Amino acid sequence: MTLAGTMMKLKIRRSHALVENHWSEAGRKADIPLRKIAAVLIVENPYAGRYVKNLNPLIAASAALGRELAAMAVAALAPHQAQSLGKGALVGIAGEQEHANALLTNIFAEPLRAAFGGGKAWISSMTKVAAAGTPIDIPMNCKDALYVRSHYDGMTLMLPDAPMPDEIALILCAANRGRLHARVGGLAYDRRKGEDGLV
Repeated sequence: MTLAGTMMKLKIRRSHALVENHWSEAGRKADIPLRKIAAVLIVENPYAGRYVKNLNPLIAASAALGRELAAMAVAALAPHQAQSLGKGALVGIAGEQEHANALLTNIFAEPLRAAFGGGKAWISSMTKVAAAGTPIDIPMNCKDALYVRSHYDGMTLMLPDAPMPDEIALILCAANRGRLHARVGGLAYDRRKGEDGLV
């Protein structure tokens, strides 16, 4: 599968979707179960093995990846709506961490916001260069308001066959609610306002 970007086509080699459902915590059943999902695209790294100063073509091409991952994530989270988002990437050892960061800018994030709705809150991210099978922790926060403390969460992923040295594993995580039985205070989700969570 190939997704076209501006003057660059990124080849998708594999895709994955992971769904976790949390029904209880500390022996107490949740009123609404917590569903966390991860959508993953394994793409060929066009800059593997060489230094390229201008990464703008990679940045522009990331919009198509954002749209594809958003569609995968919406389907995996259904019938729930997303309240939290997080993003990240693993770059194979023939690439650079900067290649992952080029794929995770606002160009990538805008299709996510369009698909999930809500505010313009910062979407947490994590990137690193790694061999196939290396775990990565993807942080998540409320998509509407950064200061909603109950929604600080994350997912740990390990892809046994990715990334190969010339690949990038691009990851989008989403959750339908905050942590089960969150009780450490902070701004409540139903009182969020604006993009920074201030009331």
